[in-house]
Amino acid sequence: MLTFIIGLAILFVGGGLYGAFCQKVFCPDDRKTPAYTKNDGVDYVPMKKWKNSLINLLNIAGTGPILGPIQGILFGPIAFITIPIGCILGGAMHDYFVGMISVREGGIQMPELVRMNTNAAIHKIYTIFVCVVTFLCATVFVYTPGDIMATQLFGFGGTAGEASTWIIYSAIIIYYLIATVLPIDKIIGRIYPAFGAVLIVSAIGIFIMLFVNGYNMSELFGSWSLNGFDFSEYFTSERFIPSFFVTVACGILSGFHSTQVTLVTRTLEHEKEGRMTFYNMMIAEGFIAMVWAGATMAMISVGAGNAGITMQQVDGVWGYFMLEDGVLKQISATSVVGVICKNMLGSVGGIIAIIGVILLPITSGDTAFRSLRLMIADTFKIRQDKKIKRLSLAFAIFAFAFGVLIFAKVNPNGFNIIWRYFGWSNQTVTIFATASILVWLMQHDKKKYFWVPLLPLAFYAFITCAYIMSAKIGIGLPYGVSLAIGAVFAFIVSAYAIYRGNKKMR
Repeated sequence: MLTFIIGLAILFVGGGLYGAFCQKVFCPDDRKTPAYTKNDGVDYVPMKKWKNSLINLLNIAGTGPILGPIQGILFGPIAFITIPIGCILGGAMHDYFVGMISVREGGIQMPELVRMNTNAAIHKIYTIFVCVVTFLCATVFVYTPGDIMATQLFGFGGTAGEASTWIIYSAIIIYYLIATVLPIDKIIGRIYPAFGAVLIVSAIGIFIMLFVNGYNMSELFGSWSLNGFDFSEYFTSERFIPSFFVTVACGILSGFHSTQVTLVTRTLEHEKEGRMTFYNMMIAEGFIAMVWAGATMAMISVGAGNAGITMQQVDGVWGYFMLEDGVLKQISATSVVGVICKNMLGSVGGIIAIIGVILLPITSGDTAFRSLRLMIADTFKIRQDKKIKRLSLAFAIFAFAFGVLIFAKVNPNGFNIIWRYFGWSNQTVTIFATASILVWLMQHDKKKYFWVPLLPLAFYAFITCAYIMSAKIGIGLPYGVSLAIGAVFAFIVSAYAIYRGNKKMR
């Protein structure tokens, strides 16, 4: 457990220091925020710091910081180090500067931020790209909580042929529709604090039980084998670079976050609240990711025989197995959530934790649809001051989402297809955001700090390109060739961002 503890120390100490540094770089001041200068009673509404912080945490923390680490920890204890370092230098920095730049520029959404800092062609590509990513993310956040609710809360089968499946999906979509159309302070601002309490209590409960029960964990400089599962074999065969950083997005760096923090920029009362609202809430998500990664490793150490999980290979692929009625049954990463909750927190505590896990994607899904509505409205200049206009646009979006849900449920491999492309495209979006941050800093007399966004920009340009070049869902090139192409792509993207920043300075 030493590596896990060291990772947490890096996360909190490093996050505190680098967060203060990022705030110093941006220099927030006392000017009026868009919540006051553009107050419209719908999207631009002043709200308290604690409420904005909880809303932002729930906006960004979908199933990503849970399902991602559950799969990412299979790469071994190195995940306990890469998650906090990536969160500090990449994710929290990304969320803070995107949020603060949006505040400074009048509460603009990401497409406009990209347009300001790149060029017309890149802006058009990004607008289409981010709308697709946000739509896929929002649709996934109907599917995953719906399935967890059906199978682990109500005991249904969760299959396409059961009416209960579609009733649950429909109920979630109806809630999303209401939350998407009504003013942000009517539903989101009122119920999110309660949701936030469940989320935080669940994560802290599992964190405490990791120490109370003294679970075994592999150490970075020790054996990587645990209860018959060799993490080092998975590390090598699944190619840690680039696969790990596509698998674990939320908790490290997620492009989806850029579409969410810009929502909260329209309700921030003071610029100096940005560090807590944006940077620190990403550190909190990093903590959630660490907890679920540690809990998954703990369940592997316990084994299926003791209500944990066992890792076995099926057709050369490692899978999760649990014991049900004396027989090993293969389960999905989603079902691992239930195993962790019930093993560590008991029946009652486990149900509460599962409810918290269900709320996570739901509280990201509603704001994902909301931000998608705003981005489409801003792009096509569709006014959103009247309820009928918001409702018409929302209905069109939800109708299409339901069609994708039908495909994902009826097609045996439908959801996997959606999730894999979402994972890659989600990380690709970070390239646009970090490049925009770099250009903005250079344009505003902060050229000496260009390296702050350049580090994650170059790294994720390399990761996303190498992944799509080598992956089966991509081009499928040889691994070495894919890494070389990724390196060239990263150089080109980085060079263009610096060139654009220098041009903006003139």
